[in-house]
Amino acid sequence: MVSRSIRKIFIIAFWVGVWEIVTLLIDNIILMAGPYETLKALIKMGGEKDFWLSLRNSFLNITGGILIGCLAGVLLACVAAGFSFAQELLSPFIKVIKSIPVVSFVVIILLWCGNTHISLYVSALITFPIFYLSIYEGIKGTDVKMLEMASVFRMKPLLRVKYIYLPHLRPAILSAVQLAVGMGWRSGAAAEVIGQPLLSMGNGLYRSKIFLDTDRLFAWTVVIILVSVISEKLFKIIVRLFYGTGFKRDNKEI
Repeated sequence: MVSRSIRKIFIIAFWVGVWEIVTLLIDNIILMAGPYETLKALIKMGGEKDFWLSLRNSFLNITGGILIGCLAGVLLACVAAGFSFAQELLSPFIKVIKSIPVVSFVVIILLWCGNTHISLYVSALITFPIFYLSIYEGIKGTDVKMLEMASVFRMKPLLRVKYIYLPHLRPAILSAVQLAVGMGWRSGAAAEVIGQPLLSMGNGLYRSKIFLDTDRLFAWTVVIILVSVISEKLFKIIVRLFYGTGFKRDNKEI
């Protein structure tokens, strides 16, 4: 455990060092801000009320969008796996959502709903097909022999879900979370930069670019990366807690 932590610290230090070297080679604060300038800007931003309001608004909108995309994807994947006609009906819709660029989503949502919660809608639309496809493929890939055994013993549908489908779907869910959270934050931040809702991280990024505050631009980028990583870990913890507590309790009852 200690060696692993030391290795992570070394990796972070290595890339921060590369960042500093590139900054020294470019030697232009407008084009490239170094780690020290970025840290100073981040500390200064931390003392501003608007920074924390922007962080809160973006976090709630983007995380909420990811949750909506997750729930909608899981629900419709279960329906599609149970009914072939539903899968055929949803297939063109999924393909269209996967193919449409984020910019198109942003423009359409701006016309329909305005810019206040634009990152929520965009992150939900981007993450929905990720969860849908992962869960659908996971359900379809469930061990046929296990399902046949459940039929022979006349296992109830809820018990099949609990003891066959859910354990089998765990890798698919974790993989979907890892991909969807990253995509949700990237698309949500991009939507905020284009849509410009006030007191959002995307708005902070855009203002930094307009005023050539490269250090603040890098600071906002670091914040978005950190919040995205924290969100991903929170989602994974929720999934692991669900599996850990639920299945341990069931094993004790058995």
